[in-house]
Amino acid sequence: MSFWTLRRTAALLKRPASARKLPRLLFFTDAERTPNAEAVAATLPPDSAVVFRAFGAADAEAQARRLLAICRAGRCKLLIGADHSLALRIGADGVHLPERLAHRARAVRRHGWIVTAAAHSERAARGALAAGADAAVVSVIFPSRSPSAARAMGPLRLARLARGVPGQLYALGGVGNETARRLKDAGLVGLAAVEGLAGSRT
Repeated sequence: MSFWTLRRTAALLKRPASARKLPRLLFFTDAERTPNAEAVAATLPPDSAVVFRAFGAADAEAQARRLLAICRAGRCKLLIGADHSLALRIGADGVHLPERLAHRARAVRRHGWIVTAAAHSERAARGALAAGADAAVVSVIFPSRSPSAARAMGPLRLARLARGVPGQLYALGGVGNETARRLKDAGLVGLAAVEGLAGSRT
C-alpha cells in the first residue's frame, strides 16, 4: 500500500489552532456500502470520528450505542447524522447535518458538541458555517459510487473553494488511498470517507 494512505494524509494536514477539537478523519457509515461499520470503527486511529447515518433503521439506537462504545475504547468521537435527539439520548459527541438542515446548526448545538454540515457548493459551505457549524463537509470531490453523488469537482476546484470560504472544511466523495494525497495542500481541516476507510477504493 502507498505511503500516502488516507489515514496518513489526514494526519499530515496543516491545521489552524482553531481546529484543535475537530477530528482529522471522518468515517461516514452507510448501511449498503459499509455493512461492516463497527469493524471499520474499531480500526480508526485516535483523533477520528464516526458519523453514524441510520437512514431510518429500526435498530438505530442500538447500533449507535455499539458504535459509541467502540469509539470510546478507541478514543474517537461519534457524531449522529441528522438526529440530534438520538445524539442526546446516547451521549454522542455531536451531530452531522445534511445540507437541507445546515441552517439549524446553532439551534441543535449542545455544550461540548461538534456540529458538522454537508455542503455541495461554496454557497452551501458558507451558509453552514455562518449558521454555526464547526465545519462543512464538502462533496463530491472525486467520482464516487454513492447513488446520490453529483459530478465530482476535483481537487483544484476544492482548493479554490477552501481559499474563498472562511472556516473549516472536510473533503468527501471518492476519497481513498489512491486519491487522498491529492488533497494534502487543499487547505482542509480533515478528510472524510465512506468506503475509503472500509478497504475500498472510493
